[in-house]
Amino acid sequence: MDAKMSEISEDCFDCFFKATCNKSISEEDFDFLFQSTIQQKFKKGEIIFKQGMRTSYLMYLLKGKVKFNFEDENGKNLILSINKAPTLLGLANILNEEINIFSIIAIEDCRGCLIDLNNLKMLAINNKLFMMNVLKMSTDLFRSSILNFISLAHKQVNGRIADILLYLSKNVYEDKLFTLTLSRQELAEFAGCSKENVIHTLRNFDTDGIIKVSGKNIEIINFERLQKVSKSG
Repeated sequence: MDAKMSEISEDCFDCFFKATCNKSISEEDFDFLFQSTIQQKFKKGEIIFKQGMRTSYLMYLLKGKVKFNFEDENGKNLILSINKAPTLLGLANILNEEINIFSIIAIEDCRGCLIDLNNLKMLAINNKLFMMNVLKMSTDLFRSSILNFISLAHKQVNGRIADILLYLSKNVYEDKLFTLTLSRQELAEFAGCSKENVIHTLRNFDTDGIIKVSGKNIEIINFERLQKVSKSG
């Protein structure tokens, strides 16, 4: 336990979550939250939050990338969003009786701080500004999921995959050249189409000079053309 707490202390020195908390709660209240916090590592493929299960914590993701995965009644998977550190995970559970409404799964090795949900609720009940700051930290997660559903509902496969490539480039990898931490099957689950559709579309984009694909490496060659495909749907 001492080793874990020491490691957390080093990470917390410039921690965005701590800085956000300290804008609305006292150091004493943050220490109360901190004392029950445990740092944990998750390997690629490990489930951080499991759909349908109860949970007693939130996680502030310090390092790594995760996918938000929903499994329907027929066992079909849909990826709602892909997000990277730093970010707060699991906030939906506060409003959902602590039942995970989707799974959050590591798509690369991750590290984060598990924050006791009851302790956070206790502080939030007595401090509306703190609650608003915590909600604000999670807003982008839900926003990206909503925008993905809009894309799925109104666009053809080309437009969906163009949207995903643009999203990954801008928001996840922050570069026009990136190495995918997602499989082709996961891309299909994100785009709401078949794996064959993904492979065929990526190949066409490559042939047309819009992107360059080499295994898991993707480079966006013509950003404007990809945006046009996205807009035309």
